[in-house]
Amino acid sequence: MSRLADPAGWTGLPWSGRRRRRRRQAPPASGMEWRGLLRRRVFVAACAFAVWVAAIEAKLVHLQVVRHAELVAKAGNQQRRTIEVHSKRGEILDRNGSVLAYSVDADTVYAVPPDVDDPAAAAAALCGALDDCAPARRDALEGRLRLDRAFVYVRRKASPAEARRVAALGLDGVGFLTEDRRYYPNRELAAHLLGYVGIDNQGLAGIESAYDSEIAGKAGQILIQTDARRRAFSRIDRPPTAGATIELTIDKQLQHIVERELRAGVRDYDADAGAVVMLDPRTGDVLALASAPSFNPNAFSDVTPEQRRNRAVQDVYEPGSTFKIVAAAAAFEEGVVERDEVFDVSAGYIRIGRDRIPDFHTYGPLTFTDVIVKSSNVGAILVGLRLGPQRLSRYVDRFGFGRALSPDLPGESRGLVWSAESLDDRAIASISMGYQVAVTPLQMAAAFAAVANGGELLQPRVVRAVTRHGGRVTSGRRVIRRAISRATAAELTEIMTQVAERGTARRARVPGYPVAGKTGTAEKLIDGAYSDTDHNASFVGFVPADAPRLVILVMLDTPRTAMINGIRQRAYTGGAVAAPIFQRIARAALRYLEVPPTSETDPPVVARAASGPAASPRPAAWSGPREAPRRPRPAAGAGAEGAMPDLRGLSARQALDVLGRIGLRAEFVGDGAVARHAPAAGAAVDAGATATLWLTRRAPAADDPELLGP
Repeated sequence: MSRLADPAGWTGLPWSGRRRRRRRQAPPASGMEWRGLLRRRVFVAACAFAVWVAAIEAKLVHLQVVRHAELVAKAGNQQRRTIEVHSKRGEILDRNGSVLAYSVDADTVYAVPPDVDDPAAAAAALCGALDDCAPARRDALEGRLRLDRAFVYVRRKASPAEARRVAALGLDGVGFLTEDRRYYPNRELAAHLLGYVGIDNQGLAGIESAYDSEIAGKAGQILIQTDARRRAFSRIDRPPTAGATIELTIDKQLQHIVERELRAGVRDYDADAGAVVMLDPRTGDVLALASAPSFNPNAFSDVTPEQRRNRAVQDVYEPGSTFKIVAAAAAFEEGVVERDEVFDVSAGYIRIGRDRIPDFHTYGPLTFTDVIVKSSNVGAILVGLRLGPQRLSRYVDRFGFGRALSPDLPGESRGLVWSAESLDDRAIASISMGYQVAVTPLQMAAAFAAVANGGELLQPRVVRAVTRHGGRVTSGRRVIRRAISRATAAELTEIMTQVAERGTARRARVPGYPVAGKTGTAEKLIDGAYSDTDHNASFVGFVPADAPRLVILVMLDTPRTAMINGIRQRAYTGGAVAAPIFQRIARAALRYLEVPPTSETDPPVVARAASGPAASPRPAAWSGPREAPRRPRPAAGAGAEGAMPDLRGLSARQALDVLGRIGLRAEFVGDGAVARHAPAAGAAVDAGATATLWLTRRAPAADDPELLGP
C-alpha cells in the first residue's frame, strides 16, 4: 500500500500540519481577554481625543480671552474706521457784543492709502496743489500714502484755494472733511488776552486755554464700515455739540486805544517792551490789557515765545516808587504819621548799616505829603522803619501782592514778596521804596484800584458771562478783602492828585479831569547787580480822581531815549516816558466813554524858579532842552475880525471851542495838540468855512528835574 493509502502514515501537506500545530500552541482567547483589549484601545483613543479637544479649547481660550481685546481691535481696524469731528468752538465777544474770535469752516484733505494706485505720482500732484510743499514734505506725504492704513491726513485745514486745486485733480483715494478753523478778525487786538488754538482745536493760551472746556464743546464722530476689500458700505454720523460763547469785560475800542498808544510809546522811547492794564475800579472789570511786542494769533506759530508772552500778568518787575503807596497806606492806617509831619531828608541820603541809600534829588525838609509828591526815597524809608516788619508785611499782603488774583488769566505770576520774619532794616528800606519785591502789572493796577474805590481789593474780572445751551451765566463783582479804610483811601487820593498837579507826574494831567497817580522808576537787576542804564519806568493812576472811572497802569521795559525837537535824547523815568502815555490813553478813553469833564480849564502850570531847592541839579548824563512854554488859550475873537486865529499848541477840544465861537467848522487829522492848521493864522476866513487841523503828540520836556525823579 502506498503512503497515500496508508491512513496511519497520513500527515497531509507540509503546511497543513504546521497550521494545525500553531493552533494547538496558541488556542483562541477567552471573552474576558478580548474585552480588556478593546477597553485599552478605547482608552488610548479617548485620551488622544481629550488631548485634541484640550488643545482646541486652549487655543480658543487664548484667542477669546487672552488676545480678545487685541483681535477685536484688529478686526475693528480692518472692518471700520472712526473719524473724530471736532465741535465748533464758541465765540468770544467783548462787553458790547463785538466778535473777537470765532470759528469758520475749513476743508481738510485726507487720503485712503489702499485706494491710491500710484503713491509717488499722487504725492507729486498733491504737492503741486498745496502751498509751501517743499521736497521734504512731498517725500513725507508719499511715505504716508504708502502706509497700510485706512486714513491719513494730507493737509489739515487747507485754505480755500488749496482745496479747490486739490479737488480739481480728481485723485482716487483722496477726499475732504469739514473742520473748524479759529479766526481772529481783529488780528493783533487783545492777542495776549485771547490766546490761540492748536491744530486740533485745543486752547493753548489765554482765555482760549482757561475756558477751553466751555468753548470747545463736545466732539462728534463719523463711523465708516468696510468690507474685506476695504470698500465702504456704511456710514454713521454723530454730530458734534457747539461750545459756549464767552463774553469778556474787555471793550474793543478801549483795547484799540491802549494798544495803539503802547506801540507808539515803545517805539518813541526806544523801549524793549511794555504793558498796559486798564481797570474799572468800581467792579474790577479789566477793560483793556495789552503787551508789546504783540503777535497775530491767526499765525501764532510764526512768532517767538517772547512775542506771545503776556507781560501784563506773567512778567514780574520791581515797581520802584509806585510801591510807596503801600507804605503810605500802612502809615495812615496804623497812625504812625501825619500828613503835615516834617521829615528831614536834606542830607540827600540815608545809611542803613553799611549801605548808603541816596535820594534821586536833594531836598530840604519835606512834609509827608511832599515825601510822596516828590517821591523821596529817604522819606519813604524813614516811614517804613517806623512801621517795622510785621505791619509793613501785613499791608503788602492786604493789597494782594504775592498771590495770583484772577482765575481768568492762566499763567498769572504770584510775584515775589518777603515774609515778615525775613525782613531786616535793609529789606524794609528796599521794600519801602519799591525794591526787593517783584509784582505783576495787574497786581499793581489792582492795588491802585483799591485806593480809587474807597479801600476794597477787588478780584480783576476778565470773563463777564458764559452763554451755554442752558442759558447765560454771569459773574459778578467779587471783593477779596478790605485793604484800607475809606478815610485812608481819601487821604491817599488827595496826595496822589498833588503828584499829578505839582509833582513827578505832571505829564499825566488830562485837561478838564483831575488825575491821581504815582510814578515809578526802578533800576533793573542784571547779572546780580543793579544797572545804571536799564530801568523799568511806570505810572499808575486813576481818573477822574474825584469819581474814578478808570485805573490805568503803564509800564515800559528799558526805555532809553525820546525824540525831542528833532534830537534823540535820553529819557527813562516814569514821569518822562510812562506818564505821557497814560495821559494820551486817558484822554482818548474818557472821550470815548463820554465822561463829562470836571473843569474847562487846563491844569495849572507850576513855575520853576531859577535857583533854590526846586532847581536841584540834574544827573550828569542828561542834556535835554527845557520844556517849551505852554501856548495861552486864545480868547474868542482873537486876531482881526474875519481872520483865522493861531491855534497851535491847543488841544483838539480847545481848538474846536475857539473855532465854534467864530463860526468855523473843524476837521482834525491825527491826535494830540495842534501842530499846524489851514487856513494859517491871520488868513481871511468866512463864517461856516472848514479849517483843517493837524494834531501831534506833545514832546516831553525830558530835562525837567522833577520828572527825572523816581
